[in-house]
Amino acid sequence: MRVPTASQYSLFERDPCSWCRLFFTRVGMTSLSPSGLLQIVGNSSCWKAWEDPSFIKWRKREAHVPLRSHDTIEGSLKYWCDRNNVNYSDAEKAVWNDDAVSAALESAASWVKGLPFVQSLSGYWRFFLASSPSSVPSNFYENAFDDSNWDSLPVPSNWQMHGFDRPIYTNVTYPFPMNPPFVPSENPTGCYRKHFRLPKEWKGRRILLHFEAVDSAYFAWVNGVLVGYSEDSRLPAEFEITEYCHQLGSDKENILAVQVMRWSNGSYLEDQDHWWLSGIHRDVILLSKPQVFITDYFFKANLSEDFRVADLEVEVELDAPKENAGDVSCVAIEALLYESTTLSDKLASEINSVPPSVVDMKIKPEPPGAYGFPGHWLEGKLENPKLWSSEQPNLYTLVIVLKDSAGNVIECESCQVGIRKVALAHKQMLVNGLPVVIRGVNRHEHHPRVGKTNIEACMIKDLVLMKQSNINAVRNSHYPQHPRWYELCDIFGVYVIDEANIETHGFFNTRKFKHPAEEPNWASAMLDRGIGMVERDKNHVSIIVWSLGNEASYGPNHSAMAGWIRGRDSTRILHYEGGGSRTSSTDLVCPMYMRVWDIVKIAKDPSENRPLILCEYSHAMGNSNGNIDEYWDAIDNTFGLQGGFIWDWVDQGLLKDFNGTKHWAYGGDFGDEPNDLNFCLNGIIWPDRTPHPAVHEVKYVYQPLKVVLLQDGIQIKNSQFFDTTKAFEFSWILQGDGNLIGSGLLDVPIIAPQKDYVIKFESSPWNTLWKQCEANEIYLTIITKLKHSTRWVKEGHVFASTQLSLPANNSSISHVIEMPKISSVAKEYVGDSIIFSKKDAWEIKINTKTGTIDNWKANGKTLLTEKGIFPCFYRALTDNDKGGESNSYASKWKSASIDANISTHLEEFSVKDLSDHSFQISTRFLAKSSDSILMTIEAKYTIYESGDVILEYNVNPKDDLPPLPRVGIVFHAVKEFNRVSWYGRGPFECYPDRKSSAHVGVYEKNVKDMHVPYIVPSESSGRADVRWVGLRNENGYGLFGSIYAGSPPMQMSASYYGLEELDRATHNHELIEGDDIEVHLDHKHMGIGGDDSWSPCVHDKYLIPPVPYSFSIRMCPILPSSSCHEIFKSQLPS
Repeated sequence: MRVPTASQYSLFERDPCSWCRLFFTRVGMTSLSPSGLLQIVGNSSCWKAWEDPSFIKWRKREAHVPLRSHDTIEGSLKYWCDRNNVNYSDAEKAVWNDDAVSAALESAASWVKGLPFVQSLSGYWRFFLASSPSSVPSNFYENAFDDSNWDSLPVPSNWQMHGFDRPIYTNVTYPFPMNPPFVPSENPTGCYRKHFRLPKEWKGRRILLHFEAVDSAYFAWVNGVLVGYSEDSRLPAEFEITEYCHQLGSDKENILAVQVMRWSNGSYLEDQDHWWLSGIHRDVILLSKPQVFITDYFFKANLSEDFRVADLEVEVELDAPKENAGDVSCVAIEALLYESTTLSDKLASEINSVPPSVVDMKIKPEPPGAYGFPGHWLEGKLENPKLWSSEQPNLYTLVIVLKDSAGNVIECESCQVGIRKVALAHKQMLVNGLPVVIRGVNRHEHHPRVGKTNIEACMIKDLVLMKQSNINAVRNSHYPQHPRWYELCDIFGVYVIDEANIETHGFFNTRKFKHPAEEPNWASAMLDRGIGMVERDKNHVSIIVWSLGNEASYGPNHSAMAGWIRGRDSTRILHYEGGGSRTSSTDLVCPMYMRVWDIVKIAKDPSENRPLILCEYSHAMGNSNGNIDEYWDAIDNTFGLQGGFIWDWVDQGLLKDFNGTKHWAYGGDFGDEPNDLNFCLNGIIWPDRTPHPAVHEVKYVYQPLKVVLLQDGIQIKNSQFFDTTKAFEFSWILQGDGNLIGSGLLDVPIIAPQKDYVIKFESSPWNTLWKQCEANEIYLTIITKLKHSTRWVKEGHVFASTQLSLPANNSSISHVIEMPKISSVAKEYVGDSIIFSKKDAWEIKINTKTGTIDNWKANGKTLLTEKGIFPCFYRALTDNDKGGESNSYASKWKSASIDANISTHLEEFSVKDLSDHSFQISTRFLAKSSDSILMTIEAKYTIYESGDVILEYNVNPKDDLPPLPRVGIVFHAVKEFNRVSWYGRGPFECYPDRKSSAHVGVYEKNVKDMHVPYIVPSESSGRADVRWVGLRNENGYGLFGSIYAGSPPMQMSASYYGLEELDRATHNHELIEGDDIEVHLDHKHMGIGGDDSWSPCVHDKYLIPPVPYSFSIRMCPILPSSSCHEIFKSQLPS
């Protein structure tokens, strides 16, 4: 080791930290002894490794693919047979409560099953949380240290999910004062200790210590010796510990100690929009390898132009002990390829024998340009390969065999591989020569109970739900995910964008610091993250795109990473949104949250040759995802648009105890500061993977079987790229006014990919029924189901469903209700009320001071509470309503005094007898809030002897108001009328700009079941395009409401939670059920939006401008024998 000069000693006396940095610069990180680094680590006044972006690892082995090390080919093949034996039934084992703690440990242990040379260290470790690195217990890593007073913590886990420290959620802002590369001195530091023994069968072999991922920076010791340091919270670190372990056969236990810092310089590169959680959150394993072993390999397949021949190549790298590192001539390498689909049957039938491979690859000469590579190349050829795609995820098992000079197997490494080709064409990304459409979603690793820790059944649950929802692609946002996730994506058939663990969003808020993308001292850290991702995941066929990270600006460091990846892997393309699509580091135009008209404009730009795939769109925050059908109308019909990834998959709520019961929490609920509140709740499913109503819309717009109405028939188009319709059963349903007219199977020939089939009306099985139907509305529904079970769903699954409106014959004539010759309606003035009644039938009380119906009784039952029937113009705010700060809809409504406090003030009131059987009350109101007049309302109530009431409204808003939330009425039904039936869209929640998937029909639900439990309450539970609605009690008595006199279908909701209560509560569990049912019947309801959640983004056609509106609603009591549809069809005498 070079001796420091006098001037360097002088520097040390003035600034020991500077001396340490100089030491690493001159001497080199890898040259430092464990004891030397340990002295520096222990000196709190000295240089801190975790605050130096140029010091990102020490003694860490080079990045490589996951290693497994079998000693026989049979062992490798059986391992992958077992590994591939997963399907939808495994998803049912997913747990989301406290049981997940043990499930995570069981899952980690199961991943090493069938691996004789891998030992899992998952389980309970001794744990102590220090407030900072300087306050960790002295010499806690020594074997003699007494940890009996420490706590136990499961590994893998995040310590915040087990009562230590607290979770922090931020979107952009760093959770500590920004001063890169430095982090706070108060830096929670986890100290771990684990005892382990090595199997005697491992004698004479080398031992590797492998951490799948640790957040955020850590040192590791074995038997008191510092063995390594690493950063990057989402990639593995591996250290050789052979010489530090006790000899096999010794009675001594080995002790592994780990010191994990919550914050490090690496945290500046990990500012993703998710929870900040710390600790050893992925598996820790011990891996035993022979003295000379396979340390890395890269499988590539080059397909011929007709895709009938695959030229295969495997690049293999060996590792040998230092003393003979350059001499591996005594070993031989073979590479064998097996068909995974038939492997299980062959292994079962050929006990103790190896089934034949489909390709035996041979060593080939070193290719040009491979100077300095310490490895070997093998090559082979496969004719008529079974190609991999999302639709047909065909896999092969690759086994690489290392043999000694006598031909004995030293070890085998293996993995699943696929054969496919990703390429670019004019405005297209091609997979196997075809421009597949990306029906994608962004996915964070998230579990509500164990945080960032992974459970296999939960990963399978995600993939099963995705496939069942017609999702075919996932973007790993925004970091490499658990290795098993990629294996499952290969198996289930999901296209993957693999993304480097780089996001520096917080730098966007300051000009004080230069961005890491432009700083040379951050270059190695950024490049290392890209390299580590590619080297670990390069053999996964599901990965079709590499991503350089997310929201990390753009600079030379990105260019360097892009260059390295392109040089390393030419079989995939590059993605990076940061810096805009014009940079040289992206092969795709991949904007986020770009409006639909803008993406169409780019696609039609003749100067743009790349395809456009939205890396993020349709922000699913709360009640959202409006307008998504417009994106897909553009994508399906515009060359150059190739899909996108919804933001995002799952609400990132964490389980928290609230006064003795556990509910989902978000930013700030743990006392975390700073925080970004509920901006972590952007999923289309809840944390327990229950789908939001929006999933129906996603499934519909993503369905690859399209049905289109033609003038003389229907067209069924198979938009898949590789699969025919052989696996599907088609059926049809014909409905008239919500009633079933006929149904049956549909005889459809097998439709080839990208082809269609037309069914003429005249030859269709529903034609005669349709022509004879006298209904006012006729709907034809075409349903596509799977004939047989697949890996991801049972047989009978509805793959696609489309409802078409057929022209009606208009032969239906509404009957007019006859009134008795002698009227028996009484009218009585009592104080401030007028009471209209029919003996033993009904009674309606009108308040002359408020001008509304105060009370309504029928058949001995009170139908409405005394809150009245009033116009309503406000809604409980959605997250999208709040987005945009001062420009948000919520801010504009507040400025205009449009809120829950809008009240109506009666200006005029009169009563008129229209006939012996009907009476009309005419009123004029002023709608006010905070003494501001918002609009005038003219309302007429016509009361008929039949018990019917026609409500007619003319609404005239001030023309300087912002778009209105709604225009309709609200009333409160007595709580016993909790069975809601309606004729309109359903059965699930839908809104004017999110209703394509909701078929028109007659549905029934309990009021309780209509509630949609968004974690943050808001406007919800609505049903669109409702013609009529009935509210009944358990005996069938109740109240009917419908559109009338040419008014268009309405938006309807019925809830135990009133508008003000939904606005008040900040969590669903805080909602207090009311004493009645609040019912809204809206003539107009503003769209919910969803292009993003931080700007007013409801499309113009779904806004409600401040212009005059007129509408009519019919209401009447109903009996058990009443047919709501017959009432709807009837007319009242004019």
